[in-house]
Amino acid sequence: MIKKEKIKDLHYSVTGVLTADEIQSAADEILKKYGADVKMPGFRAGHVPLSVLRQKYNANAMADAIDKLMNGDLEKYATEKKIRLAGAPRADLGKWKIGDDAEYTLEFDILPTLPEIDLTKFTVTKKTTKLEESEVDTAIENLRRARSTAEKQPAEYVAENGDTAVIDFTGYIGKDAFEGGAAKMHHLVLGSGSFIPGFEDQIIGHKSGDEFDVNVKFPKDYHAENLAGRAARFAITLHEVRKHILPELNDEFAKSIGFDTVAKLREHIRNILNEQYDAASQQEMRNELLDILADKVKLELPETLVEQELQMAKDEHEHHHAHHHHDGDCDDCKFDEKKERREAERRVKLGLILAEWGSANKVEVTRDDLQNAIWAEAARYPDPKQIFEFYNKNQNALTMLRGMIFERKSLDAMLTHVKQKEKAVKPSELFEPAKAK
Repeated sequence: MIKKEKIKDLHYSVTGVLTADEIQSAADEILKKYGADVKMPGFRAGHVPLSVLRQKYNANAMADAIDKLMNGDLEKYATEKKIRLAGAPRADLGKWKIGDDAEYTLEFDILPTLPEIDLTKFTVTKKTTKLEESEVDTAIENLRRARSTAEKQPAEYVAENGDTAVIDFTGYIGKDAFEGGAAKMHHLVLGSGSFIPGFEDQIIGHKSGDEFDVNVKFPKDYHAENLAGRAARFAITLHEVRKHILPELNDEFAKSIGFDTVAKLREHIRNILNEQYDAASQQEMRNELLDILADKVKLELPETLVEQELQMAKDEHEHHHAHHHHDGDCDDCKFDEKKERREAERRVKLGLILAEWGSANKVEVTRDDLQNAIWAEAARYPDPKQIFEFYNKNQNALTMLRGMIFERKSLDAMLTHVKQKEKAVKPSELFEPAKAK
């Protein structure tokens, strides 16, 4: 039974006492359950005397009994006080010995009470954009390019943007070739941006059979840190230039994709693009509302949750830098405790707001919600079956996915209550901010 309490903000420290008799009584109940299955020489299964079970298993049973009794006391205390724990309590039994009464202390944080949030006082910007037919044209051209055939061009043909160049290359830093900087008969689509900036541009204008150098500078954030920010020379041999011949845009082409006519194909693309615009606009409003909630809602935060979030950030930071070798100074190698704590507090705060508001407003994650989310993720992988198996076998991952869907649905429900002011923008303006956040 809990006898004393010490409360400071969201932090609780409570002290209780368990008598030796109730500990032994609870332990005996546990021992009887052990005895139903345990096999011991000289006794039939399920018929081992309690006295014999005590001799062998009493210490373990008492540990389990104390946990059970403390949890029972805490559950009753929390019900009476109408509080909810923010995490598992820290228990201290002091110098307790078997046969004595046990005085224990439990320390824990509780979840805060969400203040009333008047969403009608908040305003977010709903960005709208008009779909231009040129966007549909571009999408169709990409489809045609995806189904194009690359035809080898004669020796006098000059490489153009969009052509495929078949090249040998060797990269040098100074006079030394560097590891991973060479390849033979590599097929490079010029203008694809698959190589470092400036590389593909310097191949344009050359002919098959040409041997020449390409001079570039690796980006400062290049993944190979021994190359990041450094000037390099690539010796190039251009073997072939292949021009992409696009299929004719007609109803036969549309049928090869699954549509009866070009008009129906265009309508389908138009619908997809509009859905993408709507999704980007919705995500922008979600981001803006999150910023408002983080700034406007005043909420005490359980230190337990903040510390857990901060520790996860530390672990991720250490894991990242353990797998990347750094030469010399590294601006982001040091863990910025203050900055990361602020971000951890923001994540905890927003998580609590969405959880509490969503529950109070009966937001639910349905079976269809989960299945659609898993299907959407699976569609991004070459073998979708692996994603389905992963979620079937990993309940923790499924719980995390459910939580993400719940937060998104809570945000969307909140957005139906806030004021929305429309702002017409170009498609590029709609997508660029979403990437930056």
